Amino acid sequence: MSQQESNSVPDHSGMPALGFGTWQNDDPEQCTESVRTALEAGYRHVDTAQAYGNEAAVGAGIDAASVDREDVFLATKVWIDQLAHDDVLASTEASLDRLGTDYLDLLYVHWPADAYDPEGTLSAFEELYDAGTIERIGVSNFEPEHLDVAREAIDAPIFANQVEMHPLLQQRELREYCEDAGIELVAYSPLARGDVFDVDVLSDIADDHGVSEAAVSLAWLREKGVTAIPKATSEAHIRDNWSSLGVDLSAADIERIDDIDEQRRLIDPDFGPDGW
Repeated sequence: MSQQESNSVPDHSGMPALGFGTWQNDDPEQCTESVRTALEAGYRHVDTAQAYGNEAAVGAGIDAASVDREDVFLATKVWIDQLAHDDVLASTEASLDRLGTDYLDLLYVHWPADAYDPEGTLSAFEELYDAGTIERIGVSNFEPEHLDVAREAIDAPIFANQVEMHPLLQQRELREYCEDAGIELVAYSPLARGDVFDVDVLSDIADDHGVSEAAVSLAWLREKGVTAIPKATSEAHIRDNWSSLGVDLSAADIERIDDIDEQRRLIDPDFGPDGW
């Protein structure tokens, strides 16, 4: 294992390739403290969503850290019942107020569901983009067919697609599509909600490097050019995920992980895309 500098995070088109996820981090005091801890540890990418109910706590954590807002890549997502054109504009303004900021580095459509209408929804995103309120337009849980339609709906670029991805759900087809289209792929649940700790291949590689299975999984995603946003609340887990930046996987390690033949999708709500 070769150790990179502790603050050496690969950059994907201006987006730090290791971020801090806040899904289910819904205790306000804990969320604020974990965001502050993550930023003090070196993270510069924080991900939240309207549906998480923690935007105010995330904003408080950013404000509490000794890091300038301009140095933090901040992303949130518009929930499915707020995706009508005017609701996008109004709910984003409310998100900005809760987060205590006047702009977002990235705003996502959370799911292509419910009130989502490609032209109506994304035209509102484009208005926010043209106004400088958001610096990048993102989508989440989009399959290639959704991306095709979204890219036709607006002139502004689709910057990123955030999806479930980990060694047990490798998203090969979607990775190829996004690479060809110049769309960044962002992985949520990059540790498969803890399932990576029970995969023998990952445990063997982790033992070889003297690190955790989590660090190996995050390093593998980095090797694939994917931005990971693992969630954590304790300082120990926050720092362990950060330590993945110092893990240098060999070609043989990567091949062994690539050969894991599973399609273990853990996030699959009723309103999710059919047939994925």
